[in-house]
Amino acid sequence: MQPAATPVIEFRDVSYRVAGTQVLSGFNLLVEGGETVVLLGRSGSGKTTSLKLVNRLVTPTSGEVLVKGVPNGDGDLIRLRRSIGYVIQDVGLFPHFTVERNIGLVPKIEGWSEERIRARIQELLHMVGLNPAIASRYPNQLSGGQRQRVGVARALAADPEILLMDEPFGALDPLTRDELQREFLLLQQRLHKTVVFVTHDLREALRLGRRIALMEAGRLVTVLSPGEFLRSTDPLASAYVRAFGEGLESAANRGTS
Repeated sequence: MQPAATPVIEFRDVSYRVAGTQVLSGFNLLVEGGETVVLLGRSGSGKTTSLKLVNRLVTPTSGEVLVKGVPNGDGDLIRLRRSIGYVIQDVGLFPHFTVERNIGLVPKIEGWSEERIRARIQELLHMVGLNPAIASRYPNQLSGGQRQRVGVARALAADPEILLMDEPFGALDPLTRDELQREFLLLQQRLHKTVVFVTHDLREALRLGRRIALMEAGRLVTVLSPGEFLRSTDPLASAYVRAFGEGLESAANRGTS
């Protein structure tokens, strides 16, 4: 029997406390290479804090987070963050940079040649469904959906193994959100990134996640596949299913097809 592969991300008994508030308590989770794990929970459940612990935007009060088997506090913090793509709901594009400068920022910092950067920008714009002609535009000249696509392209620019996505489609209209979810699934089938994806939307979790980590009040409640989640007898999981009502089975099927 071959030994189990080292998880790409591992939370080991992680707790986080700030300003007298316990945000996370005893959090343990393994994320395997190439899978999408969705952190699902209500506001204040600790989802975003868990995400920020991976790239050390916040530091655990106790416990540790390992990235590719190494505690993420042991090495070069800048190198760690450059090796992880990060996508947030409000995109965070630099308003005074064009689309191409936003996407090419990390490759430029990493010392890529201008020719290689230009080729990568063109490749990524095609990959996320954007016309390369928008490369010279500024963020305020783009729609919300276009900005979000540029944000995904920027996160992928240096080809990181890990993507952290914090409700990246939450502020979009339903049709655009559906379209970007479909494009995300196609991208993941092609790229096989290790993804931690935060959402409070069960349909999105069922559609995008290989596994769903349900969180409540700073604790991990359970980790289930989409199908297991729908059949779970856990009270909190059952409450989510009841709240979202019909159409959940089809969402889970779309995510695993």
